[in-house]
Order: sequence, then structure tokens, then C-alpha cells
Amino acid sequence: MAIATATPRSDATVRPMSGEEKKVIFASSLGTVFEWYDFYLYGSLAGIIGAQFFSQYPQATRDIFALLAFAAGFLVRPFGALVFGRIGDLVGRKYTFLVTILIMGLSTFIVGLLPSANQIGIAAPIILIGLRLLQGLALGGEYGGAATYVAEHAPHGRRGFYTSWIQTTATLGLFLSLIVILFTRTILGEAEFAAWGWRVPFLVSVLLLGVSLWIRLQLQESPAFQRMKEEGTASKAPLSEAFGQWKNAKIALLALFGLVAGQGVVWYTGQFYALFFLQSILKVDGYTANLLIAWSLLLGTAFFVFFGWLSDKIGRKPIILAGCLIAALTYFPLFKQIATLANPALETAVENVKVTVVADPADCGNLFNPVGTRVFTSSCDLARDHLAKSSVKYSTEAGPAGQPAKVRIGSTEVAFDAAKAADSQKAVTAALQAAGYPKAGDAQIVKMTHPFDLFRPQVAGIVGLLFVLVIFVTMVYGPIAAALVELFPTRIRYSGMSLPYHIGNGWFGGLLPATAFAMVAQTGDIYYGLWYPIVIALMTFVVGLMFVPETKDRDIFSYKGE
Repeated sequence: MAIATATPRSDATVRPMSGEEKKVIFASSLGTVFEWYDFYLYGSLAGIIGAQFFSQYPQATRDIFALLAFAAGFLVRPFGALVFGRIGDLVGRKYTFLVTILIMGLSTFIVGLLPSANQIGIAAPIILIGLRLLQGLALGGEYGGAATYVAEHAPHGRRGFYTSWIQTTATLGLFLSLIVILFTRTILGEAEFAAWGWRVPFLVSVLLLGVSLWIRLQLQESPAFQRMKEEGTASKAPLSEAFGQWKNAKIALLALFGLVAGQGVVWYTGQFYALFFLQSILKVDGYTANLLIAWSLLLGTAFFVFFGWLSDKIGRKPIILAGCLIAALTYFPLFKQIATLANPALETAVENVKVTVVADPADCGNLFNPVGTRVFTSSCDLARDHLAKSSVKYSTEAGPAGQPAKVRIGSTEVAFDAAKAADSQKAVTAALQAAGYPKAGDAQIVKMTHPFDLFRPQVAGIVGLLFVLVIFVTMVYGPIAAALVELFPTRIRYSGMSLPYHIGNGWFGGLLPATAFAMVAQTGDIYYGLWYPIVIALMTFVVGLMFVPETKDRDIFSYKGE
């Protein structure tokens, strides 16, 4: 292979973190706090934002806007990695991620000032999507810059520990967004918050931006980049060199399929799909579901640093690949146990009540609906969509051609009339409840009444299981920044690591909840969506085990590739 392990620097010693290094880590981490703060703002306030910018347009127009707003957060990030990765390898790490955080912060702030569609018409959603695109592009350059900058400041033998601090910022971003939203809602009340108060969390972000810019302006350029510039070995065409030359493009492909794709799906499964599973499938109320996830993150966050530290001792590769393998082998029993504790009546019904959709196969299409705006018209699709959203396990059976679908629940059969879908849904729901499926708000469904309602056995058990999922997240995510930085030569490091990271996390990970639920809806099995992260994680385990080198002892100051 073209990837070689360089000899470690002889002057490298393990020593305490200096004040300057602490400042480097803090300044770099603020950008990823921004990333997660904004991510959770959009997730938490999606309904209110949609009402402000999209709801007054025809269904087709609204669907296009909603899809674009959704895609901007994930799909454009790799393009940002290309744009800012190139600048970072040409101009420098410090100035590039000054630009990225400025674009990202101003985009978030301007959303808080943006007039609604009632005030400026169709310009409002167009500007909103434009801001989201700018933000997605900036995010594509932010993480690679932060990780590269910290790693190139870290002493040899401690890169995993230093870069792992960046990985903890997802939790800080989550809590910061929750605190600002809850505080604003409490002060203003729900009516005022929905009318204009939702803007406050976006406007507050300018404070975070100001602090981050002030600190970053005081930082010096990365030592590795500075040395490269002085030696005259910088790349003149980093993108062409990183992805146009097979010896380097191969590293990027191995990084994507042998490290980041598995890391991305394990991360999104342990945090975001787990939240989706609790709310949308197990019907746990939003307040309780968010508290359960928040507690698991709070308990697990220190393990990002632990596994980063451990990767300096035993290597990046064994920890990341072990996380992928253990997650893949345990997802089914863990999620089934979560269902048993969170909604025992549903778990019993799933096991005991046989539900079948009998329909003309030509009437049954795909149910992929990433932003929840598709309108189904056939009786088969309407019936299956209703069952999937009701968390019902069902099978599909071919029926007579041209005939509307029927839903068979045990010995009861309900005709599903597409023209009277609401009435048909009510009839199906009544039959399901009569057969044993729980009603909304069932007393057995887990419920927390305050943040410290943690010591009831049902709640503690679920938090414990979610904590295990978070441990898998920390195993794959804690060492990943160091692993990616070490894979690429200094001259193309920013470009090389950013693209696989954002494809793995933005595409493989970011699209996971929508894809997994589409698999659930299509098959009628509430656990079937878990096959998506399992297959990707196992692929990463095999590719990583066979082809990805261990890099913890590589001297990134002297490593120039071959």
C-alpha cells in the first residue's frame, strides 16, 4: 500500500496540556458547538419554522421547500468540505476556519431576523434555504479545520486525547439549545414563542459567534502547516492531489468505507434514531424522550475523552472497529429491550397480534418520505403508511387486481377506502386497540414529569440501555478525528479528511432516520430499520480490518505520503 507509518518525532514527550493548547482546543470546539446548537434548533423548532415559512404555499411548493431545507443540512456538507478543504490546504488552517465559523454564525443569526412568508412572500423560504445552504457549506469546512488544527498542535502520543475534546461538543450544543429554548418558552409563553419568540435562540447565537471569533483571532497558525510553508512543500492543487491521484484517493475511500461510514451510522443510531424510535415508534412523549436521551448523553460524554485517550495507548483502529462490530451485534436485543421497558403493551401487541394488508401489488409503491410531506393516494400506501405511523407490525399479501386494500387484524377485516381515508384510519385504529395495541397516552408508556425523575426502575432501565448505545457512539467517535488527521499527508490533510468525514456523517449518518423509517414502513417490521446501520457498520468493520492501517504512532509533522 502507499500508506506508510512514519517514525515518531524523537523530541516528542507526553506532558501536561499547556495553556495555549487548552485555548486551541476551546476555540476549535466552539465551532462544533455552533454546529450542534443549530442542528438541535432546527430539529426542535421545525414545526414552528415550517409554519412561518412554508405552510401558506400549495402542497407541491411546500414539499419542494421542505425537502430543500432538509437536504441543505446534510447533502451540501461534502461540497463545503471540498471548497474549504482546498482553501485550508492552500492558505492555512487558522484563517479558513475563521471564515467558516463567521459564515456559519451569521447564517444562524440572520434566520432570527428573517421576515416570515406572510411579510415578504416567497422570498422568505428562498432566503431561508439559501442560508441553510451557506451554513451547510460552512459546516463542511468547520470540522476538518478544527480537527486538523487541534491535531497539528497536539504533542506526539496525545492526539487522540486532544482531538477527543472536540467530539464532546455535540452534548454541549444539545444542552445549550434546550436551555435557551426552554428558558425562552418559559418567559414568553407558548403563544408568544410561536409568534416571534422562536427567533430568540437564533439571535442569541451571535454571542457564541463573537466569543469564538475573538478567541480564534488570537491563535497562531498550525505548527505543521507553518513548517510545510517554510519548507516550500505545500500543495498547489490540493483537490487534484487528494482525489485525482489514486495513491491519495485510495486513502479517502478507505477512510470513508473503513472508518467513517460505520462511525456515522453508529453515531446517528445511538443518538438520533434512538430519539426517533422512542417518539415515533414507541409513542413516548417528546418531553420524556428528550430527557431520556439527554441523561444518556450526559452520563456518556466523558467516554469520548476516555476512548480518545485510550486510542493513544492501543490505537484508533481497534476501538473504532470494535464499536462498529459490538453495535451491529447488539442493536436488535437492545432496541427490543428498550421497547419492552418504554411501551410494554406495544411490545406485547407486536409479538401477538397478526396484521396483514391485503392489496393489489400494483397499488403498493414505496413509502420513502424523508421530510414527512409526501401525500399518498392509493389505498395500499395509505393503509401501510397509517400502520407504520401507528407502530404496527404487519405483512403484505397480494389481493385481487383493481380492488382497494383491506387490513386484516386477527379475525377482523377492515376495508380501506382511499376516498375516505380518515374514516378508514379510525376504523383500523379501533380494531387495533380492540386487538391489544395501546392507545395514545397509555399508562404503561414511560413518562417523566421532571428532569430528575430518574430513579424509577422503568426510567433508569431505559436510560441504562440508551447509555450503552452512547458508549458505542463514544467508541467510534472519540478517536475518529485523530485517525483521519493521521491518514493524510500535511499538504492535503484538510481536504483529504474533510470529504470522507462529511459524506460518512452527512449522507450515511444524516439520512439514517428517514431511511430506517422508510424500511420500517415498507416491511411492516418496527425493528427492520436497524438493518441499515448494522449492514453499514459490518461493512466498515470488514474494510477497516483488512485495509485501514493503524496510525497512532505516525509523526504527522514529517509524514508526506508516498
